[in-house]
Amino acid sequence: MAAEFPEFRPGSVLATAFTGTLTERRGDSVERIPVPHRFVDWLALNGLSVDTCTAAQLDLARELREAIHLAATAAAVHEALPVLAVQVVNDRSIRGNASAVLTPEGARRWSLTPESAVEDALGVIADDAISIISGERNGQLALCASPTCRAAFFDTSQSRSRKWCDMNTCGNRQKKARFIANQQRRT
Repeated sequence: MAAEFPEFRPGSVLATAFTGTLTERRGDSVERIPVPHRFVDWLALNGLSVDTCTAAQLDLARELREAIHLAATAAAVHEALPVLAVQVVNDRSIRGNASAVLTPEGARRWSLTPESAVEDALGVIADDAISIISGERNGQLALCASPTCRAAFFDTSQSRSRKWCDMNTCGNRQKKARFIANQQRRT
């Protein structure tokens, strides 16, 4: 079932990938983690394996997801960060017990112990959100140009001019709409 999630690419931003589990926020929204086991699948796909997730833990995850979305959106448009969103992100970061480890390839990876819980994985996601919202990482927060999406994403392109959260979904959808509109004008 994990195949329904977009593939997480190394170098991608975990926090904004997480906010992408609720898509089309300004249209007919689609919840990609509707039940706890789907969140376990998403975490595993993103290198944060946990054994189980309860309904209460899924509620915590969704609360964090929405807090990151609000804070990242505010940061992208250079507005004050919502106080409650900042509190949720900080709380999840503080409560997590994951450890950063160095891989033989020289990359940073998060290590969860076999006893790790969803709260530890949420701490990793919150830490990632803090690093992008605070400006610690090389890139820029932006909002998807799709009027039905408007997801926050982290633009690491050289020109910092990316328009879409994902070219394979929102970008292609917009290109197709332009093509169809051009075809209709010609007829």
